[in-house]
Amino acid sequence: MLRRGVSRSAWVVLLLLCGCAEPLPVSSFDGPLFDPVRFFTGHVTSWGVMENRAGAPTSVVTTDCTGQAAGDTLDMIQVLHIGQDLPQTRTWHMRRTSPGRFEATANDMVGTATGEASGRTFHWQWTLALQPGNALKNVTMEQWWYLQEDGSMLNRTIVSKLGVIAAEVTEHFKRS
Repeated sequence: MLRRGVSRSAWVVLLLLCGCAEPLPVSSFDGPLFDPVRFFTGHVTSWGVMENRAGAPTSVVTTDCTGQAAGDTLDMIQVLHIGQDLPQTRTWHMRRTSPGRFEATANDMVGTATGEASGRTFHWQWTLALQPGNALKNVTMEQWWYLQEDGSMLNRTIVSKLGVIAAEVTEHFKRS
């Protein structure tokens, strides 16, 4: 009986320590350089799941993206479907500012997103205006994109408000 209690305590300590671990820096990922301008040029679709704070799935998320690149700049239209809600259209303007560095704006974004690519990974953070013009409805979007061997991409988005996680999204993006 005592042995079982020690085992549970050990698991609790281990989980607490893992929860406090620092994330890997973007520079620690090897592989070919992930270039979001090139990836999103042409037609790209995604399928994913939105999860609530407890990790339970709440909605299916799909996107249909069409991008046109001119040098280091990408203009992209993204039609986003979340569950049964009406589709949302996001118009992106992204540009490479230096090797491995990118910035973007969008019609429902507050300010400018900045991101860094290294190896197969891209990381950035930006503010989404859920109701443009209402600053109380703004949320932070932190995204990690991981280029896969087959040329597709996995996206992990953490949606937070004042540092509290409100939802998470896991998506698989595929070029057509």
